[in-house]
Amino acid sequence: MNSAPYQFPNQRSFYKGKVRDVYGIGDHLLMITSDRISAFDVVLPKLIPFKGQVLNQIASYFLQKTADIVPNWLVATPDPTVAYGLKCEPFAIEMVIRGYLVGHLWREYKSGKREVCGVKLPEGLKENQQLPEPIITPTTKASEGHDEDISVAAIIEQGIVSKLHMDELCAITKRLFQRGQEMAADKNLILVDTKYEFGLYQGKIMLMDEIHTPDSSRYFYKESYADLFANGLAQKQLSKEFVREWLIANGFQGKEGQQIPFITDEFVLEISERYILLFEEITGLSFTKEPQEDLYNRIYTNTIKFLQHV
Repeated sequence: MNSAPYQFPNQRSFYKGKVRDVYGIGDHLLMITSDRISAFDVVLPKLIPFKGQVLNQIASYFLQKTADIVPNWLVATPDPTVAYGLKCEPFAIEMVIRGYLVGHLWREYKSGKREVCGVKLPEGLKENQQLPEPIITPTTKASEGHDEDISVAAIIEQGIVSKLHMDELCAITKRLFQRGQEMAADKNLILVDTKYEFGLYQGKIMLMDEIHTPDSSRYFYKESYADLFANGLAQKQLSKEFVREWLIANGFQGKEGQQIPFITDEFVLEISERYILLFEEITGLSFTKEPQEDLYNRIYTNTIKFLQHV
């Protein structure tokens, strides 16, 4: 636990994640989404302007749009980068669901693996190809270092999550992914893959954290998908994958002994613009850049004002 950037009334705990700072406020949580960016489970050294606002507002948007499928933790957003909600008992896994052979799944497949997280994959698939049906490939949730692939069966066998809850998590994950794909299709996008985090609140399963953001999800452009795939070309996409690809091209995959390459101001601006573009394309809303000049005090003032009335 690192020292907290803020001290709020009734604050009982603080946890610094890769991107989010999480405060325990009484029996609730206050989550501040920073402008930090991580890749390969490593926090990169430069902040990305407006990234925290983009992630928080996309997550809030989709939490509202999926509350009929599963209740979620969110109560209010006191600031564009802040979310306040119910404190859940988290399941120690991330529910990853994939509709296409891309990213980590493609890298595993290309290396010769035909079974990932207990799911068998057919021969002859190509990069970016749509899978016969979406597959669930969970990971363990590491507090530090890399999350590890794990099968649904192993999660149950190891007692990480009960079979009853795991069956429910799988069913909810599929329904959320279907809703996300439908909403993406309405905006001429393809939701390629994503991850969800769940917890228990008063014995009921709740959706936690972010949902369908560029940090947790990958999007392709629907219009150009078929032609690019047919010609074996890279997909035009809205996600954090382009950051990972840039890092790989510059000799970094988060492995021991590797140095993070120097990130130019131009690349920082490009990342920021891509995050804003995703917000607008996936929500259909215009993005309003909130003042950044005194971000620290803006967040504190808005949050304190909110906490005084809850």
